[in-house]
Amino acid sequence: MKLNFLAKMSETKICKFEHTSEEDDLACALESVGVSKRKGRGQVPSGLTHECGVFGAIGCGDWPTSLEISQIICWGLVALQHRGQESAGIVTSEGRCSKSFNVVKGMGMISNIFNDEAIRRLKGSIGIGHTRYSTSAASEEVNCQPFVVHTAHGALAVAHNGELVNCDSLRRQVLEHGVGLSTHSDSELITQALCLNPPAGEPNGEPDWPARIKHFMNLAPLSYSLVIMLKDKIYAVRDPYGNRPLCLGKMLPINEPLHVDIDDSREAEGWVVSSESCGFLSIGAQYVREVFPGEIIEMTRHGIRTIDIIERPESKMQAFCIFEYVYFARADSIFEGQMVYSVRMQCGRQLAIEHPVEADIVSAVPESGNAAAHGFSRQSGIRFSEVLCKNRYVGRSFIQPSNRLRQLSVAKKFGALAGNVKGKKVILIDDSIVRGNTIGPIIKLLKNAGATEVHVRVASPPLRYPCYMGINIPTREELVANKMTPKELAIQVGADSLEYLSLEGLIKAVRSDIKTKNAHTNVGHCTACLSGIYPGGVPNTTSDDW
Repeated sequence: MKLNFLAKMSETKICKFEHTSEEDDLACALESVGVSKRKGRGQVPSGLTHECGVFGAIGCGDWPTSLEISQIICWGLVALQHRGQESAGIVTSEGRCSKSFNVVKGMGMISNIFNDEAIRRLKGSIGIGHTRYSTSAASEEVNCQPFVVHTAHGALAVAHNGELVNCDSLRRQVLEHGVGLSTHSDSELITQALCLNPPAGEPNGEPDWPARIKHFMNLAPLSYSLVIMLKDKIYAVRDPYGNRPLCLGKMLPINEPLHVDIDDSREAEGWVVSSESCGFLSIGAQYVREVFPGEIIEMTRHGIRTIDIIERPESKMQAFCIFEYVYFARADSIFEGQMVYSVRMQCGRQLAIEHPVEADIVSAVPESGNAAAHGFSRQSGIRFSEVLCKNRYVGRSFIQPSNRLRQLSVAKKFGALAGNVKGKKVILIDDSIVRGNTIGPIIKLLKNAGATEVHVRVASPPLRYPCYMGINIPTREELVANKMTPKELAIQVGADSLEYLSLEGLIKAVRSDIKTKNAHTNVGHCTACLSGIYPGGVPNTTSDDW
């Protein structure tokens, strides 16, 4: 069966689930893969759940370094907290002993795990960190990263963002080598796979870590960004499709400006690598560039260098996750030479072009809808005004004894600014709609506050397919776009109209200002959750051909 069955399905067929038998077979196959890969996941109450964030830091020059590596990593992880709030961990090395690392890991938020005592325990001139939301294993302390294993050649620590699409076949290969696995996490699987000898062997008896990393990358082309730490070096690795983000920063003396162009003559005090660049300024690091798809970078006290770049198959395009722009990334992060905030504004502009509507004000569901709302406002000429005040201190409701409370539970996150709303026709911009549970109570809140009309505009296309590359998207049956047309959904949630940005419009907005490595670089984005077209083909748990 071919993926073009999914790509060619009409909107009516998708919304109504009126598939042909072959389309049904493919949809069922996708769901069975999802069930297999996601065994043990927690339930997602409404929208998408985030992925993970990885961070690494190393001091340059003589060690012990003057940089407070553990504190730098902690602050770096705080900047990545939006990528995962279940657990976090930091592993450091003092660079002298290859047999042991300093490790602190735990469940919960970063501020709760890394107190002063924990930071004091994390001595070292080099370290890596991770903040996690579970995608392929349960939310348990045993799955906290970074994973640390003790090899014949010393300790090895690995932190991973993403999800291996061929984890079943790789798991079989690792187990056949007599390696035991203590979790269902594909991140532990990566750690153990890196301990395997490469095909060419290691004639001198010393581990050839670049060869091991290349061997792993050839076995598993998707999807990961990795930071791999040894006693005295870090390897930063991005999969050949560039599906997950990873970028480099240069630590400069505290009195040197960070906003100027990169100057190789300025000596680095250290180097950092991170899933996103959003935390660099807060730790005194200058954004340098992204790790290229397939690139392996070695970071030591002497600086950084590219070890190798693993190429994709000739027929395959780069596949950076387009939903990083839409939803996941922090607005001040930089991808592909452009700030996420600017791309979201461009999405709003494109949305105004595609789906104009007469209204008094434009507003947003805070906070990831804000930039798109400003873009919509500028393009349409309709003024922007805030209509929702977000309550940042809402806890989870474990017991909801009545249907009335269940219906109100989403709206408790927001308050309506009645003075801005009363008597107004409102255009409300949201970044995405997943199950459709959230938008209805918000519309009701605004109409209760006096809004005469509420027109919903969504700054991304309808979500219709699961993701197998590090994002926990609900099943096809749970995605509201597979159940209702925009018109039907508008009626369901009480909106006066509801429209999505087209896939073509999203791609146009994302690529409108991309600055690539050179004019001939191929640009490509993964749109699998929107189009059903997966960059490596449909995942198959019974096949090794990925």
